[in-house]
Amino acid sequence: MKGGAVLAAALAGALRDVTAAAAGRERSAALAGALFLALLPATAQPQNTHILLISGLGGDPQYTEAFHGWLSRFADAATEKYGVPPERITYLGEKTDLDPTRIRARSTADNIRAAFAEIVAAMAPADDLVILLAGHGTFRNETARFNLPGPDLTAEDMADLLAGLGDRRVTFVNTASASGPFVAALSGSNRTIIAATRTGRERNVTRFGLHFVDAFADEGADADKDSRVSMLEAFSYALREVQRQYESANLLMTEHAILDDNGDGEGSRELDGLEGDGALARMVFLTAVGGAGGDEEVTPELRALYEEKAAIEARIADLRRVKGQMSQERYEDELEELLVELAMKNREIRAAGGGG
Repeated sequence: MKGGAVLAAALAGALRDVTAAAAGRERSAALAGALFLALLPATAQPQNTHILLISGLGGDPQYTEAFHGWLSRFADAATEKYGVPPERITYLGEKTDLDPTRIRARSTADNIRAAFAEIVAAMAPADDLVILLAGHGTFRNETARFNLPGPDLTAEDMADLLAGLGDRRVTFVNTASASGPFVAALSGSNRTIIAATRTGRERNVTRFGLHFVDAFADEGADADKDSRVSMLEAFSYALREVQRQYESANLLMTEHAILDDNGDGEGSRELDGLEGDGALARMVFLTAVGGAGGDEEVTPELRALYEEKAAIEARIADLRRVKGQMSQERYEDELEELLVELAMKNREIRAAGGGG
């Protein structure tokens, strides 16, 4: 059983006797797999999450207040539910007087550049950065912009800012209208790029940002019940809620959010979470298992199992990154071994009372 068949079996939960499957493999292939994985870089190392929130030009008081509400709720959820310290959350807003204690400065292009420089200086190599934009966007002369007080920032401007982060893991979420072109411009290794629209020509005000924030602030997005919400779970939740909202109002959908995390610059809406888009996003969280507010619900045994699961998922992501450097047969062998290991770990988690 190899490649797609193993993947489908793991996803469908039909891998019934993983021990026998593993034992039936040839010893030479197993040793080769173990040696290869031992040489992969360790990505499941301790890290901090830094968050940059940017509220753009509202154009109308109701939008200014709505965008501020989204970002405030996200910041509250990050701190209260997932344990991200307030000092690692930078909030730049259109109007600082909406929340002087939380909003550090106006969201001008110069202040955004300065915030990026400060965050880069504060980040360790293994730290994560989550960037969330709430506002309006425009698309003219084949150029996408995020609207700000003063000069706007284009997708290319944002790409220059992300370049300063090197190979650190970055999640960039643009919930604005006409945000689709940001995906191709920002796509790269170790990056999850999410846009609220598929193209720059979807110019209506979007609803995606509200539901993306809800995924972290409310309950219901934690599909695997592991007491945390991944970027993949948040994206999938927001997609469903946006579609439900349009359908319930009998309206034609004018926004189609996309996600790219495999570096090919092509956003997707249907994600499998193991191959193609979604594989990285499923491993990105605001914090480790059971952050603030969840510690009492996650036992030490479950915490250890979840961390072991995350390490396996990180090895799968590493394998995908070097897929082009090995034969297809070897890649399938390695993938099979890891999926078997992941299935066994999920079984342990379920037996301990957690979500697999």
